Amino acid sequence: MYLGGVKDTVNVELIPETEDLQADSPLEDTVSLTLKRENSIRRSTRVGSVRLRRKSSVRNTEAADKSNKGQRLIEKETMETGQVKFSVFLQYLRAMGWGYTIIVFLVYLLQNIAFIGQNLWLSDWTNDAVDYFNMTYPSWKRDTRVGVFGALGVAQGVFVFLSTMLMAKASISASRILHSRLLNNLLRVPMLFYDTTPIGRVVNRFAKDIFTLDEAIPQSFRSWLMCMLGVLGTLFVICLATPFFTIIIIPLAVVYYFVQRFYVASSRQLRRLDSVSRSPIYSHFSETVSGLSVIRAYGHQDRFLKHNTKTIDENLKSVYPWIVSNRWLAIRLEFLGNLVVFFSALLAVISRDTLDSGLVGLSISYSLNVTQTLNWLVRMTSELETNIVAVERVSEYSELENEAKWVTDTRPPENWPEAGRVQFENYKVRYRPGMDLVLHGITCDINSTEKIGIVGRTGAGKSSLTNCLFRIIEAAEGRILIDGVDVSTIGLHDLRNSLTIIPQDPVLFSGTLRMNLDPFDKFSDEAIWKVLELSHLKNYVAGLQEGLQHEVAEGGENLSVGQRQLLCLARALLRKSRILILDEATAAVDLETDDLIQTTIRQEFSHCTVLTIAHRLQSIMDSSRVMVLDAGKIVEFDSPSNLLEKRGNFYAMIKDAGITQEDVTSL
Repeated sequence: MYLGGVKDTVNVELIPETEDLQADSPLEDTVSLTLKRENSIRRSTRVGSVRLRRKSSVRNTEAADKSNKGQRLIEKETMETGQVKFSVFLQYLRAMGWGYTIIVFLVYLLQNIAFIGQNLWLSDWTNDAVDYFNMTYPSWKRDTRVGVFGALGVAQGVFVFLSTMLMAKASISASRILHSRLLNNLLRVPMLFYDTTPIGRVVNRFAKDIFTLDEAIPQSFRSWLMCMLGVLGTLFVICLATPFFTIIIIPLAVVYYFVQRFYVASSRQLRRLDSVSRSPIYSHFSETVSGLSVIRAYGHQDRFLKHNTKTIDENLKSVYPWIVSNRWLAIRLEFLGNLVVFFSALLAVISRDTLDSGLVGLSISYSLNVTQTLNWLVRMTSELETNIVAVERVSEYSELENEAKWVTDTRPPENWPEAGRVQFENYKVRYRPGMDLVLHGITCDINSTEKIGIVGRTGAGKSSLTNCLFRIIEAAEGRILIDGVDVSTIGLHDLRNSLTIIPQDPVLFSGTLRMNLDPFDKFSDEAIWKVLELSHLKNYVAGLQEGLQHEVAEGGENLSVGQRQLLCLARALLRKSRILILDEATAAVDLETDDLIQTTIRQEFSHCTVLTIAHRLQSIMDSSRVMVLDAGKIVEFDSPSNLLEKRGNFYAMIKDAGITQEDVTSL
């Protein structure tokens, strides 16, 4: 159990003796994943015990995390402990709108006042039987009694309707605002976040937590407000009937407070554990679906089923105790409620000669319902604190550090870049703090309209170089100049809008062909048909029944890889940027499509600066210069012919690729 407000909790970590597939590991190629874990599968038949390691010192935990900083790819999911901060509640109320919040509270208060007033009026009405005993009941008195009673009933109905409508509008507004903040922020976080965060965690925020914002929190808030006002109204009526009951309230309130806080603190933390342990279920499910065919091919269905069972069991470890804690609470609240009934009845009997019988009857009636009301108040308090954790989790991702500003006050010239000159000055970069540099002092000058081939072994830093141009990763030292403008001083929109890249994996969206080529409708149909002709797709698109309105499946699944890559080429032709980056653009296409792409690039981008990360070395043999990278450094940078004469790294790569002198001459 956790007491509210306690922050220094014991850090419990499960250390399995046998290797197992990490539930929070990022999605990766299932074949390589299976091969890497082959030995683990052989050992998985043995019964593995689990050691429970406890670290009671928060300082030791922080020291261990600091020593591992930068060495672990996947970051552990954070989880708050102790009482939910009041600022989280204020954040939700701000999202609802302060105007809505105040009006909703007032309407619920008026609804409760009308309800109590109606009962008090009815109680007073019963005393008329004594006052007019053996007398004719006046018609004006009867009409007044009926009229006021009816008016209070109608007012109560109106307030119920208004409170429900206002609460619905306020909660919808809060959900929309919090969802928009979450989505907008996650679209602008650095790519590093997605490298270190399993997709299951992100899906969990948009699935479970947003569902809680939409459905659970409004109901919890409404029920809590009604229960709170109901308890206060009950105590008011009992104290009005038997004033001595105010003495009994104090000790009962103290006991009630401790029971409530003990339960709420434990329940809240169990729900947090439930939220955190739910993410591995999403991650494992996504991973299994993405690699289903390979899992079946290798016959590892049982292993994935067992791991799925394990992740669900871990989740149930927090769900079942939460259910049991509700039973624990019910017994104690039933006892407290019975004490309220007992003392209210006892005091009424003791003071029977001085009390109003109608009011005493009403107070006893109220006290009989107080057990259920108290029970629901604690449950709703706990449920509200539990569900408000969803706001806490959504807020965590809504406040992640963003990339650089989208647009800054320093705007480049309107037609920038006009020449397309690119300069790297002692450029150093690392993917995140605590990691080694991936580029070590890159210095080079790429002239306007030059065609640069970039080659190197795997991990040499080729893709990192292009990522730096788009500021996907920021510089640790040095700078990049494009036409004399330091790219770190301008906004990301201006920078990325001025560059064009054709990636290795073509990106297409669900929609029409025209939308994929021109999503913002900036170009005419004539311009689009023109680029389709240049990219050798005109005949194919013209042969489609819908033409440019042909529906593309998600990811372009109804197109071949070559056609998808040619569509990306057409998109680049349409933009007409002065700088074009080809990130192994032809690595996944056949030789015929490769030849079409290379021919089009030579003809249509002759006036542009082209940086080509080469998969096939033949494609960069006609480049102006070739940059050879090794371990994040430029080891060679010259024309292909000069590099071949030097017989250095580039010559060795050509030789390893099986390219002969005759092939070089023909290229």
